Amino acid sequence: MNKRFLVTLGVLVILASEALAQSDSTAAKATTGTVVDEVIWVVGDEAILKSDVEALRIQGQQEGMHWKGDPDCAIPEQIAVQKLYLNQAIIDSVEVTEAEITQGVEQYIENMINVIGSREKLEEYQKKSMTQIRADLRESYRERQLVQGMQQKLVKDITATPAEVRRYFQKMPEDSLPFVPTEVEVQIITQQPRIEQEEINRVKEQLREFTERINKGETSFQNLARLYSEDPGTARRGGELDYTGRGMLDPAFANVAFGLSDPKRVSKIVESEFGFHIIQLIDKRGDKIKVRHILLKPQVSEEATQKALARLDSIRTDIVDGKFPFEAGASLISDDKDTRNNNGLMANITQEGRTSRFKLADLPSEVAKAVDVLNVGEISKPFLMINDRGKTVCAIVKLKSRSEGHKATITEDFQVLKNVVVEKRRQERLHEWVVNRIKSTYVRINDRYRDCQFEYEGWIR
Repeated sequence: MNKRFLVTLGVLVILASEALAQSDSTAAKATTGTVVDEVIWVVGDEAILKSDVEALRIQGQQEGMHWKGDPDCAIPEQIAVQKLYLNQAIIDSVEVTEAEITQGVEQYIENMINVIGSREKLEEYQKKSMTQIRADLRESYRERQLVQGMQQKLVKDITATPAEVRRYFQKMPEDSLPFVPTEVEVQIITQQPRIEQEEINRVKEQLREFTERINKGETSFQNLARLYSEDPGTARRGGELDYTGRGMLDPAFANVAFGLSDPKRVSKIVESEFGFHIIQLIDKRGDKIKVRHILLKPQVSEEATQKALARLDSIRTDIVDGKFPFEAGASLISDDKDTRNNNGLMANITQEGRTSRFKLADLPSEVAKAVDVLNVGEISKPFLMINDRGKTVCAIVKLKSRSEGHKATITEDFQVLKNVVVEKRRQERLHEWVVNRIKSTYVRINDRYRDCQFEYEGWIR
């Protein structure tokens, strides 16, 4: 347990009272005597500073957040609620791995760069270096994930029976029924352009050169990973993967990684579905392993790409001419192993489960663009796309079904309506939990917030 929870309640109350008393006058002063920050709320043994509120306000403006009611009241309340969840997450040992944090931070940074235009512009905008930006983001992202993990733990057992769903929507006015956006079912056939042996040899030779340089002590594995690895999720960390079980890794990669025993040695070259790797052991812990790797991906030539597109165009012609159905082509010809055994039908995996229905926004962008102009039963012309393994593939798609946007009905959209009921119950459970936690937590609020209309009752005592 975190050491701060070992402090007695009496001491917490005294410290919190003193902190809040100071906030009304000179909680934190510069050398000139000017107040530069102040404690505005205390929740348990956690102080909320005015600077915390301003930081979240700025972040909200950057991310387009909308607050319920007056932001001056809603923002500190949101911080206070987050602290309640964080404290409980620590007590309940909710975990977030370093790999999850790093991946989330890097994705956030990439999104910001796409919006702003470049890393240099992002640094200028934030008035920080990329190293500082990452460091600042890590803790806030970790806290977000802990809050989400705690919330999920609190509502994981909530469900709704068909009878409960029907009763709920029988009482709902028609004009309040949720709108179901257009959804589609899509079948796909892909072809992987053939990579020339000469290109494979080039990649392997480069990896052999890396191994030789590491073994001679000319450079470190980490430096080469940062410079050359084509795995963006690990390259910035010197190729490092966090502790991972065998089942979470590509089988070929796992077989070699789990066979390593000497951290000073570099593995043989491993081919996985992502490309070619060399691996170095860091540590083993039970049935998990921690390694670093360098990934290189052979490049597909323009000639090979055009050949694959031409083959798919020929396959499409044969299907349209009735020589064989799309389903047979998907089962026998397609390189997409995720859909090959399901007649090419793409699967949408969500928190609610697995379904074949997609909103257009949830499809890969290249697939959505091709599907948007098709009628049901039509087949697209061949196009290029990036699959979920980061490889460029050629594809054709068939629009199997389209359900136009409409008001939800119990017969056609039961799952949608069930999700509405379940989500409502989850929000009610979380609201009730927060209210109960407020009752059992020491809270002190600066007087200027006492006229606020808060979302949760119990803050004012």
